Amino acid sequence: MGFRISHYHQITKSPKHAWLAAVLCVASLLACQPAPEDGRKPAPKAGQATLYYFTWSDYVGPELLEEFERQTGAKVVVDTFSSNEELLAKLQSGASGYDVIVPSDFMVAVMMKQGLLAELDPAKIPNAQQLVGALATLPVDPEHRFSVPYLWGTVGIGYDSSVIPTPPDSWAVLWDKRYEGKISMLNDQREVFGAVLRLMGQSMNSRDPAVIEAAKARLLEQKPLVKTYTSDHFDQLLASGEVVLAHGWGGPVARAMALKPSIKYIVPKEGATIWADCLVIPRTSRNKELAMQFINYLMDRDVAARTSERLLFASASRGAMALVAAGVQNNPAVYPDEAALGHLEWMLDVGDALRSYDRGWTELKMK
Repeated sequence: MGFRISHYHQITKSPKHAWLAAVLCVASLLACQPAPEDGRKPAPKAGQATLYYFTWSDYVGPELLEEFERQTGAKVVVDTFSSNEELLAKLQSGASGYDVIVPSDFMVAVMMKQGLLAELDPAKIPNAQQLVGALATLPVDPEHRFSVPYLWGTVGIGYDSSVIPTPPDSWAVLWDKRYEGKISMLNDQREVFGAVLRLMGQSMNSRDPAVIEAAKARLLEQKPLVKTYTSDHFDQLLASGEVVLAHGWGGPVARAMALKPSIKYIVPKEGATIWADCLVIPRTSRNKELAMQFINYLMDRDVAARTSERLLFASASRGAMALVAAGVQNNPAVYPDEAALGHLEWMLDVGDALRSYDRGWTELKMK
């Protein structure tokens, strides 16, 4: 989550999707016109309505795309990105042919500020009216004028219950010397600071330089215990036993659970991050009506449930949750329980305080 444009560089979501992501070539990044992903989809027929979908790699099953094509007679052409900054750079470079894109919550704010998004017509996206309570309003777009929450999740702690039989309930366990060399932390500035700030009883969005400095000192104390700062493969480290505690996104922890049943997940009592990836329409879309039809399709509760089960991320559709398999629905790494929901916090732009986080993070990584 190294974004280097505006004040949001610290929270790119690329690592959360790294298990899915395929690296896009430089030519694709610079191209101004979207192209079929990996050449797998044939070009649309002459005169056929075409929807260009720019999304995270493997974020929608091909069978769902084919189903939408059968229903509408349109063609869906998929292009992919592996980070929010890559998405923004593509649009800023002049790409104007996309109809639906999938930025994370904070990137929606960036795009709104830059005037890159089209306003949505709620009457044409009725399935988007049935959102789970946690996503009923977003700090960046509370009335959902420009965005529809699609998939979401939390940041917490994955742990191996065969080594730690008493479930931890606090971020403090990541400072427990008994697990020296068996702890991984996200390679993510704001999330790492967020963990210690919450442990200190502070907001992860604190702008107080003294508080941020105190948080840095606590992180420097913790560093000798940390095996690695990684956002790319902590689920594999958990499953292999190389670490027994992993600070990370719930989805990858859920995948580790599938490999090793002793892996568990908790949202610490002090609170944690809530994130959401959203469906939006670029202002330059040439097919806004078809785009809203596609968003409505993706938010259909059956379609959304199938997506949630495949990716092990929570669906924003309230109806979808009731349809997913019990093992997914009851997995707190995917769908947090009511107790956890009361302690979640959205990551926000911290303005000029970002410099304090930058300095602290640089010092931590250099020590």
